[in-house]
Amino acid sequence: MLKRILIALCGIFLSSPALAQNILRVSAIPDESPTELQRKFTPLGAYLQKETVMKVQFIPVTDYAAVVEGLAAGKIDMAWLGGFTFVQARLRTGNAIPIAQRVEDENFTSKFIANAASGIKHLADLKGRNFSFGSVSSTSGHLMPRFYLLENKINPENDFKRVAYSGAHDATALQVESGKVESGVLNASVWYKLVAEKKVDTGKVRVIWTTPPYYDYNWTVRGNLDPALVKKLTAAFLKLDPKLPGHKYILNLQRASRFIATKPENYKGIETAARSAGLLK
Repeated sequence: MLKRILIALCGIFLSSPALAQNILRVSAIPDESPTELQRKFTPLGAYLQKETVMKVQFIPVTDYAAVVEGLAAGKIDMAWLGGFTFVQARLRTGNAIPIAQRVEDENFTSKFIANAASGIKHLADLKGRNFSFGSVSSTSGHLMPRFYLLENKINPENDFKRVAYSGAHDATALQVESGKVESGVLNASVWYKLVAEKKVDTGKVRVIWTTPPYYDYNWTVRGNLDPALVKKLTAAFLKLDPKLPGHKYILNLQRASRFIATKPENYKGIETAARSAGLLK
C-alpha cells in the first residue's frame, strides 16, 4: 500500500506541467525506508525554508532513476544523490551541480557482511553463495562493491550462486540477518546506524570486509536553478555548525559532522569505476 501511495505521489509531482513558484522541490534517492528518509529530512527542510525564505517540499520517489529524471525534467530542484547517481544525473543533464557533501563522504566505505551461521569469513568465501547488493544504481550498495569484487577476481554473475538486489541498505542487512541471503553489502554509515540503534543483531551478522575509501553522497541542484538560490543553499549547508544544538540535531540525522563544498571533479573516480564495472557505456 505504501509503495502504491509513493508511486501516485511521484506521478503527481513529476508529471505536473507547472508547479507553484517560491517552492523548493527536494528529493532523495530511496536508499533507506520512506519513513526514515522523511524523518531525516523534516528538520533539514524547516532549516532550508528559513534560510531561503521559500516553502520546501519533499518529494518521495520509488527508485533512483526517478530522481535523475526529475532533475533532468526540472520537476525537482535539489536532491540527495549517491556518487553514482550524481554521475548519472550529470551525464543525463549535462549541468547538474553538486553543492555540498558531508566531510564523511570524502572517505566513504562499504561493508561486506555475512550471516554468522554461513561460515563466511573472507571475500573468497563468497564464491558459490547467495549474495545481495542494495539498489542497482547505488554507489555504496552496488557500484563500488562490484568494482572491488572484480578487483579481487570475483565476478558476481559467474562466482555467486545467486545475485539479488534488496533495494536499500537497511533491507540488505535484515535479509542477511534473517538468512534470506547468506551475504551482502551496504554502506558503512547505515551499518553503524543499525548497530547503534540495535536494529541488527551482530551475533547473527558479521562484517567480513571493508572497501577502500571513495567519494560518495552529495546534495545536487539542477543546472538551470537560479544562481542566487544556489548560492543561498550552498551557504546554508556550509554554515551548519555542530556547536549549535539545533544544527547538531540536523547534522546527526544526516550522519554528518559537517558539510563542505564539493565539485564535479570529485566524482570522476566513480565514473571511471562505473565504466570499468560495465555499468556505464
